[in-house]
Amino acid sequence: MKEIKWIFVFFAIAAASCMIGMGVAIAEKSILGLILCIVALFAVMGFGFSTKAKMRRAGKL
Repeated sequence: MKEIKWIFVFFAIAAASCMIGMGVAIAEKSILGLILCIVALFAVMGFGFSTKAKMRRAGKL
C-alpha cells in the first residue's frame, strides 16, 4: 500500500468544508458567506492541483 500524502488529505477536508460552508450560507441566506466560500473553494482546489502538479514533476508521486 502506498503511503498517505497528508497534504492532500488536508486539501480534501478544506474543500469539503468550503462546500459545507456554501450549504450553510445558502440556508442562512447569506450572499457574502456564499461568495466567500466559493472563492475559498476555488483557491483551495487550485492550490491543491498546483501542488500535485509540482510533486508529479519532482517525481514525488
